[in-house]
Amino acid sequence: MAAFTVHTSAATSLYSPAGTAILLRSRSRAYYPTTTIRVSCSKTVVIGVAADSGCGKSRFMRRLTSVLGGGAEPPRGGNPNSNTLVSDTTTVICLDDYQSLDRAGRKAKGVTALDPRAHDFDLMYDQVRAIKEGRAVEKPVYNHVAGLLDPPELITPPEILVIKGLHPMYDERVRDLLDLSVYLDISNEVKFAWKVQRDMAERGHSLESIRARKPDFDAYIEPQKQYADAVIEVLPTQLIPGPGDDEGKVLRVKLIMKEGVEHFAPVYLFDEGSTVNWIPCGRKLSCSYPGIRFAYGFGTYFGHEVSVVEMDGQFDKLDELIYVETHLSNLSTKFYGEVAQQMLKHADFPGSNNGTGLFQTIVGLKIRDLYEQIVARR
Repeated sequence: MAAFTVHTSAATSLYSPAGTAILLRSRSRAYYPTTTIRVSCSKTVVIGVAADSGCGKSRFMRRLTSVLGGGAEPPRGGNPNSNTLVSDTTTVICLDDYQSLDRAGRKAKGVTALDPRAHDFDLMYDQVRAIKEGRAVEKPVYNHVAGLLDPPELITPPEILVIKGLHPMYDERVRDLLDLSVYLDISNEVKFAWKVQRDMAERGHSLESIRARKPDFDAYIEPQKQYADAVIEVLPTQLIPGPGDDEGKVLRVKLIMKEGVEHFAPVYLFDEGSTVNWIPCGRKLSCSYPGIRFAYGFGTYFGHEVSVVEMDGQFDKLDELIYVETHLSNLSTKFYGEVAQQMLKHADFPGSNNGTGLFQTIVGLKIRDLYEQIVARR
């Protein structure tokens, strides 16, 4: 039988005339050619997604572009090693492309890819601003396979631009261009298991090189979460007693949403402004051990008022997710069951049976709604 408790309390809660060509030159890259920017009349909504490497940014982009319309694919006829994804409405660019040093250059200087000294923030800002103002750019390409800087590729202004990577909120100038910012916050216990699998198995990194990145992560990447409008925090489960789930298969995930963000209304469970603990297992939701627990509440996060929805555990049957969906409000769905439909559509993605997939989908819906509100206001 499903069970929940609710506690209600007061909550305290550079533009030029059309047709003009503008030249942008990188101030720090000798190899980078002159870039010609073509002016159009459009404006682009810019979303920033920050996280350490190996923390699910790419999978989140697949879910997000699915919600926003169309499957995301690399640019047709372009560099086969491009990091860019293009869908009907959205272009996703990887900020690794703004690295000013290739792999050998970083090794020679003794810096990691997380170190801001390995990145060209002036060029990043100039090009993101240009796209936001409706101008195409020739963006550099970092080849992850070879560890080299490839020739640039053309990026035309989409309806929605997503910049994802290590530093979308590090530079204040770039941060101020964002219409919404998201941070994927994976706990050390969970992240280490994920990164060992991805970086050692797929990219040939050593265990020592993975561990050596942590000081730079702590110094340059993690502090960005204080600027995020939404944070998806992934933690070990609290449903299994003792040491818990050593393999990290069962996760506790929080969706932390900043209050007072324009065009972004936080999601809530049951009753807005209350404190809720809910165990939905029963006749309408199948739950094998260790079960599922949801919670909702509010508080402060780096001095900002926030609302928090939490899920601990995993779904046995995704088609039953609609039962949970009906108890969540402010989802920005367009029809009954859209969250469940999106989750089922990508059932083979990692995290589809737990809060990572659920909250990534919900944030995708909120980004779509934010975009539509901005367009309507214009």
